[in-house]
Amino acid sequence: MAVQGRGSAAAAVAQGLALLCLLLHSDFAGATTYNVGDSRGWTFNTASWPNGKSFRVGDVLVFKYSPSVHNVVTVSASGYNSCSTPRGARTLRSGNDRITLGRGTSYFICGVSGHCQSGMKIAVTAA
Repeated sequence: MAVQGRGSAAAAVAQGLALLCLLLHSDFAGATTYNVGDSRGWTFNTASWPNGKSFRVGDVLVFKYSPSVHNVVTVSASGYNSCSTPRGARTLRSGNDRITLGRGTSYFICGVSGHCQSGMKIAVTAA
């Protein structure tokens, strides 16, 4: 009888782990990939691009742009509002950058002088 009890417990643990893995995988499997700026890409007057979109944790933003002309800088709300790049900010320069969203609001600007002021910035909130 003791052996049957252990086998049943092991089977229950295995089933629980399988269910947990399935739930974790399904959360990311439902992630959406967004091209920032849609077909225009990461460019001027992009600030309103997130309007009307519902972002979730795990969604991926793809910033497509010419790396010889633009970049993507992760900033705080203050950096977003003032269009300023703080020392040590994460700056991406590949021209095809992928960022996976975490919970809360993420702020991105182009760090090239004058570009953020020309609307090359977005604030995205993921729930």
